[in-house]
Amino acid sequence: MTRSLDALTRTTGYDDLPGLMSLMTGDEKHSPAATSTLDVLWVLYDRVLRVSPDTVDDPSRDRFYLSKGHGPMAYYATLAAQGFFPVSWLPAWATWDSPLGHHPDRVLVPGVEISSGSLGHGLPLALGSALGLRAQDLDSRVVVLVGDAELDEGSNQEARELAGAWGLDRLTAVVIDNRSSTWNEPGLVARRFETEGWAVTTVDGRDHAQLEATLSRRVPGRPTAVVAQLEPK
Repeated sequence: MTRSLDALTRTTGYDDLPGLMSLMTGDEKHSPAATSTLDVLWVLYDRVLRVSPDTVDDPSRDRFYLSKGHGPMAYYATLAAQGFFPVSWLPAWATWDSPLGHHPDRVLVPGVEISSGSLGHGLPLALGSALGLRAQDLDSRVVVLVGDAELDEGSNQEARELAGAWGLDRLTAVVIDNRSSTWNEPGLVARRFETEGWAVTTVDGRDHAQLEATLSRRVPGRPTAVVAQLEPK
């Protein structure tokens, strides 16, 4: 049974996320890009990240960067469910006066750390933020979610090299690996990070227990990569 908007405005649970996403309609939803990130996003915001609607401006908060920003519906649904903005915003998404665009805007959407959608930008930005946190001696972390296809971008290769060389243990990269890109050789995504000195774990991208354990891990002196594998649709 489809739940009413009034009922969904009181939701806080993972099981209600598909209903929240269904409130956002239109031809430009990039639904596969969104649904592939749903479980990682929920586990991060519900169990891992030290950030809440009350701490979005706290310098010691954890930061989450959505580099895979061309399909933000799951991101919007998660933020709404966690109370960063009202659920009532969702049905108007992508209309001319809505703060919720086809790509998330950090100026308009509470809780959004970077404006994204142009693939290849998120990991370099997260690298710079992790350096800033280290310079300020803040025990916070930056988690960036990237798609396997955007690893083709040279900016990501350079960021991987620098993060490993500089031992940025405040940085975690989560790669949604549905083998939709040129990186179609099993295990190749993980090896690319391992070669640059990252601590890498490959998990089932729908298993919340595995995701929580790996996303909570920090290895002193090394950046962390979590490869969340999904079956291609």
